[in-house]
Amino acid sequence: MARPLKVGLIGAGWVTQHHLKGWQALGDAAKVVAIADPSHERAAKRAAAFGIPAIFDSAEAMLAAGGLDAVDIAAPRAAHVALARLAAGYGLPILCQKPLAPSLSEAERLVADIGGRVRLMVHENWRFRAYYRQAAEWLRAGRIGAVKAAALTLVTSGTVPDAQGRLPALERQPFMAGETRMLVAEVLIHHLDTLRMLLGPLKVEAAALSRTCPALRGEDGAVIQLSTASGAGVSVFASFAAHGAPAQQQDQLTILGETGTIRLSGAELSLSGATTQHLTYDPEATYLGSYAATIAHFVDCLATGAPFETAPEDNLQTLRLVEDCYRLSSFKTCDRSAA
Repeated sequence: MARPLKVGLIGAGWVTQHHLKGWQALGDAAKVVAIADPSHERAAKRAAAFGIPAIFDSAEAMLAAGGLDAVDIAAPRAAHVALARLAAGYGLPILCQKPLAPSLSEAERLVADIGGRVRLMVHENWRFRAYYRQAAEWLRAGRIGAVKAAALTLVTSGTVPDAQGRLPALERQPFMAGETRMLVAEVLIHHLDTLRMLLGPLKVEAAALSRTCPALRGEDGAVIQLSTASGAGVSVFASFAAHGAPAQQQDQLTILGETGTIRLSGAELSLSGATTQHLTYDPEATYLGSYAATIAHFVDCLATGAPFETAPEDNLQTLRLVEDCYRLSSFKTCDRSAA
C-alpha cells in the first residue's frame, strides 16, 4: 500500500499491549490510529503509551467516525461476534483475537453470515512462534520422515497458591476464574491449533478434564488423546495445578518420526536423526515476535490478496477439537453461587 494501513483497535485490556507492540513492529506499513474501550481510563492509558491519536468509549462511535482501513478486535470473547458483525457492516477487514466466538455454533453462524462479505482472520499467534515455525519447516522438508507419534505437555503451578496465598495464573489474568471453560478453551486452544498446523487434521479420541482449584468455575487439568489422518497417536497432558512446577507456561513437545525426532523444551528446539540441529530462542522475544508475525501476516495478505493462514474456515477446525474435548469428557462446571 502507498500509505500506512489505518487500524482501529477495539479493546484496551491486558492482551492489547502485545497487539500494539506487534503493530508498532510494522513501522510505516500500518498505524493504529484509534482505540475504543468502555473504560476511558484504560483506553487513554494505551493511547498515551503507544501514541494513538483518537480515543472512543465504544466501537460503534469509533467505526462511525470513519477513516479506518481495518479493525483489530481484542475485546473479551463474549463480545467477538457482535463486534465482528458491527465491523463487517462497515465493510472493514477484521483481525479477531481468538476464539472467534464463545462457542462453535456461534462461530459457525458468524462465518456463514459475514465470511464472504469482508476479509476475516483469527488472531491465533501461538502457531507463529519462531520455534514452531522452524519445527513445521523441518516436518515439511521430511527431516524426520512420517510422523508416528507426538506428545505435548504443559504443566504449571498457576492455580496453586504461592507463599502469599495468591494464584499466579489468576493474578496475571483474573477473568480466568469465572470462565466455565478454562484450560482447554482459553489455553490449550492455542496448542490444539498449533498441533493442527504441524501435523495436519486431528481427531479427538478421548478427553478427561478436571478441576483442582476451588477458585475456578472451569477446568485446570486436561488429558487429551488425538489421532492424525494417518493414524498416529497424539497426546496432550496439561495442568495448571501442579505443585512444584513453575508458574510460567513452558511447552514441552516431542514428535517422533520414522527417521528422526523433533523436541521442544521451553525455548530449546532440537532435531535428531540423519542430521542433528539444536536451536535456542529468547523466550520474551519469541513471545512478542509471535504477535508481530501474526499481525504482519494479516497486513501482507490484505495487500496481496493471499488467503489467511488462520482464516475462519481453518479456525473452525480448531474450535471443533475444543468442542469435542468438552463433549467427550462430560466435564461439569462448578456453580459457585450454589456453594
